[in-house]
Amino acid sequence: MTRLAQTAGLNDVQQEILSTVRDFVDKEIIPVATQLEHRDEYPTEIVEGLKELGLFGLMIPEEYGGLGESLLTYALCVEEIARGWMSVSGIINTHFIVAYMLKQHGTQEQQDTFLPRMALGEVRGAFSMSEPALGSDVAAITSKGVKDGDEYVLNGQKMWLTNGGTSSLVAVLCRSDEGHPEGTAPHKSMTTFLVEKEPGFGEVRPGLTIPGKIDKMGYKGVDTTELIMDGLRIPANRVLGGTTGRGFYQMMDGVEVGRVNVAARGCGVAQRAFELGVSYAQQRHTFGKPIAQHQAIQFKLAEMATKVEASHAMMVNAARKKDSGERNDLEAGMAKYLASEYCKEVVEDAFRIHGGYGFSKEYEIERLYREAPMLLIGEGTAEIQKMIIGRRLLEEYRFQG
Repeated sequence: MTRLAQTAGLNDVQQEILSTVRDFVDKEIIPVATQLEHRDEYPTEIVEGLKELGLFGLMIPEEYGGLGESLLTYALCVEEIARGWMSVSGIINTHFIVAYMLKQHGTQEQQDTFLPRMALGEVRGAFSMSEPALGSDVAAITSKGVKDGDEYVLNGQKMWLTNGGTSSLVAVLCRSDEGHPEGTAPHKSMTTFLVEKEPGFGEVRPGLTIPGKIDKMGYKGVDTTELIMDGLRIPANRVLGGTTGRGFYQMMDGVEVGRVNVAARGCGVAQRAFELGVSYAQQRHTFGKPIAQHQAIQFKLAEMATKVEASHAMMVNAARKKDSGERNDLEAGMAKYLASEYCKEVVEDAFRIHGGYGFSKEYEIERLYREAPMLLIGEGTAEIQKMIIGRRLLEEYRFQG
């Protein structure tokens, strides 16, 4: 284990899990990540390895075949995986959010049906809020679910689904006016539907089409897609929790833990960038000595390491807060904001240390440089995090005059 990003107070089981994951990352992910990323190839063998390690069921309760671990354990595993290849952590994240939403909000029948297979990685999850015409304004969604007997008919177009093609269960947020009179606040007339489908692209079930992969600057390997619903029929028992109008709150609960995950990803990518930068600085010579001995480079390394350490500490704090059962939207927002911004800065400093070689696709830092920007917008932009943080601070520090 490296000196940076250590976590105090872990028990023996947590330490064993993290050690196993780190070994897997070093042996099975880092050696092939750049090659797979350049080909935009889905990491099938890596995913199979993660299934064997039980990571798809890390937070799923033991009675459903999972490991029943904490959010902290999960976040630390994500940090390690993102250190190897950030796209792999994305494959797990969306699956984890859907499993978490089922565990927290699903009916007993929904939990019994999906969680055991999700723990094994046989059913893999994706979740869908965003649409082409909206970004952070979730309340403005236009996709709609209309009751028709014992079914709901879903219509609309969704955007930016991680695992959109490879998943077999998608949690989809739609507007559902049934039971919610005109004038009801938008966030109170939304419902999460559990949509089962075949993995793949094209028409994956009647009324549901996954057009294909979106070509991206970075975050390759993992499939990011659209989702088009045209008369998609869903049984009424696939309304998450069995009651309409709770979708917005369910999704926000999932996104809250997702923000801890994105913070963990930022920590992992930043840690890898630091490792690459500090290693290269000791090998590259200029003016008769390693560039690591130049004060300007030492200053960069000092700043990078401090940012890695600060991001890790804030991420751990947010995870532990959620594990304690307390509200953690303030801590999660701060962690996501700081870790993603610092990740971008640490990666850029490592890129600068590499000089011209950092611009070459032969060097790993080139891949990290394209991956870091996704963390700036995933699970809410910096501006959204600042709004959440600011509002929560005003609640905590309400003027008493």
